[in-house]
Amino acid sequence: MTSQTILLVEDNPDDEALTLRAFKKSNISSEVVVARDGAEALAYLFPGDGDGDGHDAPRPALILLDLNLPKVGGLEVLRRMQADARTRLIPVVVLTSSKLEEDILDSYRSGANAYVRKPVKFSDFAEAVRALGVFWLLLNEPVPSRAPESD
Repeated sequence: MTSQTILLVEDNPDDEALTLRAFKKSNISSEVVVARDGAEALAYLFPGDGDGDGHDAPRPALILLDLNLPKVGGLEVLRRMQADARTRLIPVVVLTSSKLEEDILDSYRSGANAYVRKPVKFSDFAEAVRALGVFWLLLNEPVPSRAPESD
């Protein structure tokens, strides 16, 4: 598969390891940057804004976002991304264990492009990650990198 950056926002080390293993098993060769809480994700997405170190991070082709995160929750990360022209068009897949209808609705209302529940079995989890990679990194036509930033 293509070599694009994926931002994985996941606080659970086991789920992080499973996701990375599933990417490898699916031959998804994208660079995966891991943020372990919402504040880390925002610092990566908005370098130089507040706590960021000002580095020029590659714009992710895809963000896999857990909802229940320390420091800043996943829904707040989504809201901040939607409020900023620099990140508004980056595809975000909520990848979470929550089955709550309220979480699903709030995710879509906050700008998520998809909502995927984490399967319990690794084989199902690996297949879900493979399908996400195929769709978002190969089949989906990404926003052009020179897309105008307008508010």
